[in-house]
Amino acid sequence: MSPSRKGGNKMKKKIIATLLCACMAATAFAGCGSEETTDQNTDAGTSAADGTEVSDAGTAEDGEVVKLRMMAYNAESSRASYLKYLDEQLPNIEIEFEFVSQDNFDNVLNAQLQAGEGPDIMELGGQTRLLANAGYLLDLSDQEFITRYADAGIQPYTVDGKIYAAPLQSWYEGIFYNKTIFEENNLTVPKTWDEFIQLHKTLEEKGIKPQTMGAQSYEPMMKQSIALVNNEFYSDEANKDFDEKFNKGEASLAESWLPAVQEWYKIIEEGCLTQDMLGLSYDQALDEFATGKAAMWQCGPWAVETIKEKNPDLDFGMFPIPGVDADEPGWLVGGPGSAFAINADSEHIEEALAVLELTATEEAQQELVKDNAGSSFVEGVEVDLGEIYTDCEEAFAAGHVYAPWTAVWTNGNAVTEGYGKSLQEVLSGTKTVEEALADADEINKGLLETLE
Repeated sequence: MSPSRKGGNKMKKKIIATLLCACMAATAFAGCGSEETTDQNTDAGTSAADGTEVSDAGTAEDGEVVKLRMMAYNAESSRASYLKYLDEQLPNIEIEFEFVSQDNFDNVLNAQLQAGEGPDIMELGGQTRLLANAGYLLDLSDQEFITRYADAGIQPYTVDGKIYAAPLQSWYEGIFYNKTIFEENNLTVPKTWDEFIQLHKTLEEKGIKPQTMGAQSYEPMMKQSIALVNNEFYSDEANKDFDEKFNKGEASLAESWLPAVQEWYKIIEEGCLTQDMLGLSYDQALDEFATGKAAMWQCGPWAVETIKEKNPDLDFGMFPIPGVDADEPGWLVGGPGSAFAINADSEHIEEALAVLELTATEEAQQELVKDNAGSSFVEGVEVDLGEIYTDCEEAFAAGHVYAPWTAVWTNGNAVTEGYGKSLQEVLSGTKTVEEALADADEINKGLLETLE
């Protein structure tokens, strides 16, 4: 970047920095309970194992090893197989992996970028729009490897028609269920929301706790209700542009989401979600499911190893959250867990592009999911997630994995947190779903005004 471009963006970057500090990054793989352009065109070079052309940009003419800093808020252990693969395939690039916990990631990254000392490659989520608008991110729109990704993976990292990051594997939440309990009681995976509610009643009649929920956190109800929104609102092609309109203040949740959220509210009306759940933590709910005290629990793959540690003999699976129509696959709440972006001011643009280009191959995608289960957004790449997720295959195949706040919502985290906390009041009986949606709209409106 030229000195003049830097000078021209200085004030803008300071303003964006302030906003960034006020906005936390979107959730990474673990939605709860986790540890955690230039006109550069690369020439055809070495080939990946699948025959995909990979740039030789990472190979210096004199064989010198180029060091790239990669800053991430998911621990190195969640990338171990992938990083090993990069090391093997790009021997002239050395990745210096820098883990920064998510609660401090934005502050550290922002400080480094402002000082001109940012990483070459950075893991991003909800910060993408702010950083792109500030001029910190390289425009990847014209890179060939970007065309390999499905729209669902690219959308969250697209700003004003330009793509600034390449998605990694997805995160998702569905309903974990105890297969033994289901088999012993001749129960089947529900295909509709009414069947899901009836399942709760049947289990209750048999003296079995149907669903545990750590509603001490705002996240579970927020995500479960949005799963109904996915089923009943986003599945309609006519609503595909809603998120963009919402992001501009041209549409509201109260007007658009209400019928779907009212459908979800039946689970409270029917007594399937109870006020005592407001006193349960994530860990307590996990323990209830893992020890067989509850037949179902909503969470994601990051909980699997802990469940197995608590109860190695537990036979369990996951099914998507169903909607009204039995003929349509249910939906999982989720999306790109995070993405890799390139620092526009990096001194090693070509090498960083080589890393992202290799990442977009089938082999690299398979390595990514070895240490953190998720589906791939590279078109044509199928990953084996194992028997736990067999009941989700239809939903995955249909692309029914979505979380609107990780898409184009500038204020996604603040809006969903406010909405989720209002839903806690809905469960306690002090608010209506109409009021909860109105609360979220007000938060979005207020934050959009600060950006004007």
